[in-house]
Amino acid sequence: MSRIGKHPVPIPAGVRVELSGNTLSARGALGQLSLVVSNEVAATIADDAVTIEPRHETKHSRAMWGTTRALVNNMITGVASGFTRTLEINGVGYRAAVQGGTLNLQLGYSHDINYPIPPDVRIMTERPTLVSVSGADRQRVGQVAAEIRAFRPPEPYKGKGIKYSDEVVRRKEGKKK
Repeated sequence: MSRIGKHPVPIPAGVRVELSGNTLSARGALGQLSLVVSNEVAATIADDAVTIEPRHETKHSRAMWGTTRALVNNMITGVASGFTRTLEINGVGYRAAVQGGTLNLQLGYSHDINYPIPPDVRIMTERPTLVSVSGADRQRVGQVAAEIRAFRPPEPYKGKGIKYSDEVVRRKEGKKK
């Protein structure tokens, strides 16, 4: 029995969820998302909640039970309040700025890195060393944040680079004389 799957997903006020065939779609203040539900599970909408149940007692359908419930929860939370991932830039001369539809990164290379901002994600820079990636789709926000971090991942000796705000960089001592 799935511990996650057995809990119904509550639908908050201002969010409309519709089920047509195998497609579950949610519309809220931050946009619209849809999910194709696997044939291994059945989704029902009742009492302002989405319930996911396995169709069979196989190992795969029980695995899809919890997975589908988590995806539906992320979808409903995303259109209601959205997701945010914050990146910190550490290093002398390292900075970021949003210019139009691109994120301009200066990360110690001989050239600037211009990252085009996808239309379904918002990127803001409150400070030149703090980048905030937000949007309705949790997977997309995480993917864009990972792509930005990959331009200069944090290094263990001085801690220079781009890291998530909740990430802890393990530091190394360096060489001795």
